[in-house]
Amino acid sequence: MSEIPRSDYPRPQFVRDDWLCLNGEWGFEVDQGDSGIHRGLLKRALRDTITVPFCPESKLSGIENHDFYNAVWYRRQAIVPSEWAGKRILLHFQAVDYDSTVWVNGEEVGRHRGGFSPFSCDISEVADAGAEITIVLRARDDGQKPQPRGKQATDYGPEGAIYVRTTGIWQSVWLEPVPDIALRRPRISPDLANQTFRLEQPITGNAPGLRLRATLSDAAGEVVSADTSAEVDLSPRLDLPIPADRLQLWGVGDPHLYDLDIALIDADGKIIDSARSYAGMRAISIDGVAIKINGKTVFQRLVLDQGYYPDGIMTAPSDAALIEDIELSMAAGFNGARLHQKVFEERFLYHADRLGYIVWGEFGDWGCGRQGPLDGEHQQPGPDYITQWLECLERDYSHPSIIGWCPLNETWQSITDRITALDDVTHGLYLATKAMDGTRPVLDASGYSHRVPAADVYDSHDYTQDPDEFRERHAGLAQGQPYLNSAESWLVPERLMGNIRWSIPYDGQPYFVSEFGGIWWNPDVMEGEDSWGYGTRPRDLDEFYDRFEKLCAILLDDVNMFGYCYTQLTDIYQEQNGIYKFDRGLKFDMDRIRAAQIKPAAIELADG
Repeated sequence: MSEIPRSDYPRPQFVRDDWLCLNGEWGFEVDQGDSGIHRGLLKRALRDTITVPFCPESKLSGIENHDFYNAVWYRRQAIVPSEWAGKRILLHFQAVDYDSTVWVNGEEVGRHRGGFSPFSCDISEVADAGAEITIVLRARDDGQKPQPRGKQATDYGPEGAIYVRTTGIWQSVWLEPVPDIALRRPRISPDLANQTFRLEQPITGNAPGLRLRATLSDAAGEVVSADTSAEVDLSPRLDLPIPADRLQLWGVGDPHLYDLDIALIDADGKIIDSARSYAGMRAISIDGVAIKINGKTVFQRLVLDQGYYPDGIMTAPSDAALIEDIELSMAAGFNGARLHQKVFEERFLYHADRLGYIVWGEFGDWGCGRQGPLDGEHQQPGPDYITQWLECLERDYSHPSIIGWCPLNETWQSITDRITALDDVTHGLYLATKAMDGTRPVLDASGYSHRVPAADVYDSHDYTQDPDEFRERHAGLAQGQPYLNSAESWLVPERLMGNIRWSIPYDGQPYFVSEFGGIWWNPDVMEGEDSWGYGTRPRDLDEFYDRFEKLCAILLDDVNMFGYCYTQLTDIYQEQNGIYKFDRGLKFDMDRIRAAQIKPAAIELADG
């Protein structure tokens, strides 16, 4: 590959001018027995090559092997730019699955566990400006051990609603120079009631006379600038009030982003560090059963987006592919997405911010929490889930497109007379999310095991394909008795059904059906091909459109429903229930799909 793949700036909401992309060809070797450290893999060239940032299971990596790896090694040389002399050198990994150890010039410089969040290594003590360095990474990823993995297969896979594994590096690797006292990632909070952005700016250290300055701008130029002392506070704060005549809101389908320039200034008035960011002024509120954006009710027409690609698996082949997925969704009539069982790369969120596309952020932990008295063997979530989720929240806090959080998905465990690890971790994840971010609603678990009293949001998953049955199931919401997921005969033996329940009672929160539809449609399926969707496949396109339109209308017509999430944006391998094909090709008349999602005028309050 002649051009550097995925060479776009990987952290677009916190940009420094100096950086070096390390994507491209790396040495690579599989370490099936995880004995590489004893066999000298740290000290020698590796046998194969791989194209980073694509995982070895993917076609774009140049390897395309779907088998279990257990451990893999990466190695490459890079030259630190000579103009970085006098700076500290950071080595960034945007995402590595799952357990990483990093060496530079033979010295260990960092460790990290978690496949969805970025980590950095300060390599200043072993890397000199102008010199060549050797970077080695070992990634352990036992595909059968309990860990947050989202939709990655624990069997050979893929099958059912489970897809291909991702091992090792799957997002960008890069170098960055920073001063001894440097900016960390800012937290930008819009305060619409006071027409003010509140900036919390962590820094790495303090010094006499140090000051923080922030300048907000729009297309007409500077809007407001403010500064404060940074001598004694490791996280100085600034308010950036917007004059009434310069106030523009970030809205659904109508986004406005302000530019934000941040600088650290020493006692002599010299800028010692600076970064560019951006911010959107918008508010999220709960009014009874409504979730409002900027004080207006917006029906959330969400689509389940799992972010898989035929050639890159969880890694988009290009930045343009990220944009295309958002534009395809909007063309189909959706105004947002539930980013499902994967923490999407930052550039996706950047484009969602730019395009006015709302998203719910979610952790990749499907399959946990099934260990109970009736369903025996599956993994329990542990404290590592909370640790890794907090890293994701820290990364994504400032994106205006994110309008809600969902730490858990489909935790299948019945309520018993004992408190389980699932109860503890569900509460822990919810409290950690609210502690990290009090500005957005939080859904404790999407579908099934709701365990947090008075959580911000309540939901259900319902793949009933018969519109009449679907309508009947959801008729009780107006009386405060919505459809609730419960242990069903396919999961629990009928003789044990009794009064088994998965969730605490509904308490009047905003409610939505966060998974429905999933209508199976692939008219080109070959005999013997693994192909499925929910329910019976429609006989023809007319039957598909009739079912889709009726299911959507039932939820659109319900004034007590704040939104829905249709499964799903694209086909993924054998799961062929997408609005588009896996390669993003057309399956349906998008005008008809879009028209089916228009709310009746009588109840359309202010969509966007």
